[in-house]
Amino acid sequence: MKIGLFIPCYVDALYPEVGVATYRLLTSLGLDVEYPLNQTCCGQPMANAGFETMAETMADKMDKLFAGFDHVVAPSASCAAFVKLNYPHILKGKHECITSKKITDVVEFLHDVLQVKSLPSRFPHVVSIHNSCHGVRELGLSSPSERNIPRYSKIKDLLSLVEGITIKEPERPDECCGFGGMFSVEKPDISVRMGTDKLERHIATGAEFITGPDSSCLMHMQGIARRLNKPIKFIHVAEILAGE
Repeated sequence: MKIGLFIPCYVDALYPEVGVATYRLLTSLGLDVEYPLNQTCCGQPMANAGFETMAETMADKMDKLFAGFDHVVAPSASCAAFVKLNYPHILKGKHECITSKKITDVVEFLHDVLQVKSLPSRFPHVVSIHNSCHGVRELGLSSPSERNIPRYSKIKDLLSLVEGITIKEPERPDECCGFGGMFSVEKPDISVRMGTDKLERHIATGAEFITGPDSSCLMHMQGIARRLNKPIKFIHVAEILAGE
């Protein structure tokens, strides 16, 4: 099984440790992992801002760059969902989109593809799970509360394999943190209010850390926590699973 590692631009620029942890995690499971050096942004910021045609060049490049891999794995539910759901439309009429059929978020890959049942990691801390909107409603990483279905959480399933960890979930576990990419730029006051409310619900669990599959959501809440002097830390789920 040949794995192509896709590291989103904001992870590469702001949270490189998340990319390193994802690589370590996948290789520790005996997988053949390669990081193509010429990868760029997937194009989500342009498309979300209403300039979808500007994302076509990047989608085309990424589709060709990852064509030779069995699976494409990314430590970002948001970017994985964008590629999976939007590339077929963006590249329609140009060529068949290959990457959209092979890309998964790292949680999705470990839980659904590899069906991991054990991990050699240890994290003796209390963590609160943050379910990002793309992860819940586009990738199915956890159950959306608006649907009348049995509750599940693939993130929680994987974290339960980590020695010493105590897992918590906030009230309204799948409520948006207010980041939303362009939403936080266009509606900053609403975004901050939503983020503050979400942060308080996480803190109320008694957690030491907030974790999740999207560094973008964690970054948004982390910024609010720093401004408000809130004593809580943030860590990507891949860092915990890798044994950071």
